[in-house]
Parts: sequence; C-alpha cells; structure tokens
Amino acid sequence: MDRRQIKTRQAIFDAFSKLLSQKSYMNITVQEIIDEANVGRSTFYAHFETKDELLRSMCTEIFNHVFDDSLKAEDKHDFSGSQRNLKSQLIHLLCHLQENSKNISGVLFCESGDLFMRYFKEYLSEMFSFYIPEGGKVPRDFILNFYVGSFAETVVWWFQQKMKYTPEQVGEYFLAFEMVTRRNENSEN
Repeated sequence: MDRRQIKTRQAIFDAFSKLLSQKSYMNITVQEIIDEANVGRSTFYAHFETKDELLRSMCTEIFNHVFDDSLKAEDKHDFSGSQRNLKSQLIHLLCHLQENSKNISGVLFCESGDLFMRYFKEYLSEMFSFYIPEGGKVPRDFILNFYVGSFAETVVWWFQQKMKYTPEQVGEYFLAFEMVTRRNENSEN
C-alpha cells in the first residue's frame, strides 16, 4: 500500500474506533463510518467489503503485531528484546488489548462479541499450538481447545473486572493455573 492508502485506511480505523466508543457495534452503520472518516463509499469498499471485514482487519492489526517475528519497541511497552515464549506473548497480547480496550469493549460486550471471539480464538489457536507438544495422554486438539477457551474467557473476565490487574498479573495468573494443571496431571502418573 502507498502512503495515501495507508492514511485512508487509518482514517477508517480511527473513525470506527471513535464510533465504537460511542455506541455498540451493531448500531454503527457503514455510512456513519464513511462520514466520520470523511471518505467516499467507494473508498471504504475498496478497503473493506463489509463492516465485519473492518472488524476483522482491526483484530488482525492488533494480533499480527504480537505474533510478528521482528518486534519493534513501542511507546507504551517494549517486547522487542524479550525472549519469545508463551509468557511474553501472552503479556504482549494483553498489553495490546489494554491499549485498545475501548475498541475491544465496544465489540466484546455487544451483539458482535461472538464474531470478535471467533477472530480472537483463531489467533490464540495459532499462538498456543506452537507450545503444545505432540504425544501424551490427552489429545493435542483437546489441550489446544482448553487453552484457547480458557485464555479467551480470562480476557473476558479481565475486561469485566475493568482491567484492575496489570497485563503482567493476568499473564502470571493464567500461567500459574497452567502449572497447577500440569502438576496435578503429573501426580496422577
């Protein structure tokens, strides 16, 4: 994309974000996004086929960054020099969710929550699948489903708690629970 296209796309994202802070996802129309972004209808549709596609793109921008192999330092946090492991990826993801909390809350707790969670779980599946070993007593797809579902619900809980815990604390809580689960599994052997 050239600079003009990037600028237009960002204007659409910004307009969508502003509208999400004011009303629920289902009550936002494409026309309102177009008006707020000050772009034409054909310009909007050149970038996004539907409002759902705009939501998916917004999620993709948030999540792709976290999974990018070449992380760069950011204003609010820096994971560029950290070792690539589950803990750092979980905390990095939580930091981005926190930074985008107005947008996330706007879609998570309305009629579109299922759509957001579907996109979110796709990215979580990709992340967790890297850390789940092959073989063992429990099928790998069961373990993956368990971790994806558990972490997704952890995020919902965190948002319901008004994010009173830091991303680091939530990551530690989740990983502590994982350790308890592993310890119990190992003691049964």
